[in-house]
Amino acid sequence: SKAALLCKYITKIRKSYKKDLKSKDVETRQLATATWVIDRLALRVGGEKDTDEEADTVGCCSLRVEHLTFDPNDEGGDNKEIELEFLGKDSMLFKQTIDFGAEMYNQGEGGMGDQVFKNLEGFCKKKKSTEEVFHAINPTLLNAHLKKFMDGLTAKVFRTYNASKTLQEELRRHEESPLWANLTPAEKVVEYNAANREVAILCNHQKSVSKAQETQLEAIGAKLAKLKKQRKELKAIGRKVSAGATDVPLRKSPKEMDEEVKAALAKAKRMKEAATTNAQKIKATEADEAAKQKKRDLAQLKFNKAHLWEKVPTVEQVKKRIVTWQGKIAKMELDLKHKDDNKEVSLGTSKINYMDPRISVAWCKRNEVPIEK
Repeated sequence: SKAALLCKYITKIRKSYKKDLKSKDVETRQLATATWVIDRLALRVGGEKDTDEEADTVGCCSLRVEHLTFDPNDEGGDNKEIELEFLGKDSMLFKQTIDFGAEMYNQGEGGMGDQVFKNLEGFCKKKKSTEEVFHAINPTLLNAHLKKFMDGLTAKVFRTYNASKTLQEELRRHEESPLWANLTPAEKVVEYNAANREVAILCNHQKSVSKAQETQLEAIGAKLAKLKKQRKELKAIGRKVSAGATDVPLRKSPKEMDEEVKAALAKAKRMKEAATTNAQKIKATEADEAAKQKKRDLAQLKFNKAHLWEKVPTVEQVKKRIVTWQGKIAKMELDLKHKDDNKEVSLGTSKINYMDPRISVAWCKRNEVPIEK
């Protein structure tokens, strides 16, 4: 792939823009700065469009002075932070504060963060908020400049290269943890998704949080709280049973309620099949909904009493159930963390369009994690 081919050229490209960042020629300096931004911040080139017809989406070449806020926290002194805020592809908000003076932007072959800050500051000087930062270049010029280094080189190739490199580095970092060998496959998948999330953040792959997602998170949170309460009750039962007590909470067999729900569902089905008039159809629908509500109520009742027994348990039975409940809690905590961490990040976009699948396959084989996970 072109991203893999970029490995051969990346050092040469970075040496070139490091030199050109200090050029006296404005166009050369802006091309170098834009290339650095595309490489290090994963911005798109940004095409020209009719703003009367489309949303005001922005890329590198179309950045305006109003999209950059220097020293956003008013720290003063030698602060080199810039807050970038604009609508990117698909009108997703890009809002990040970049510290151009940070070590990560000034070390190695892709360094020069201090110089890039100085350039951006100069490009914005004495301009109105609506004027373009990169006034001397356009997408056509920038794309032609990139192709001088490598045939087919585009901003997306840079993004794919950096996405795959970031994934590889993040996975290795997790695997080097002293606790890695003790993790279960499910826990390793959570760590994989954490690495994937770093890639999605790099590429600004966001998504809006839907009402359904919020409801799901609340439901999982409530279920988790219930499991923890049940574990507490189990420990109390264990203490009572160990002391020889028999007055412990028990649950009734749900067999009778199971039969009642089955009968109600069957009756509603018969009513639906036999209904011919509107009145009969309405009655059948009401009966069906009532039966389904009974089924939901029964499921909730079973969940609420799932930790209990129909007769007084032994000490060993209680110990085993506490261990089972600890496993349920740990699994649900992982599930909640995964869903909450990733609710605003689109992992799929990075995984499908940017990350080299060979890295994921090799990681699965190396860590004995099923590929379908």
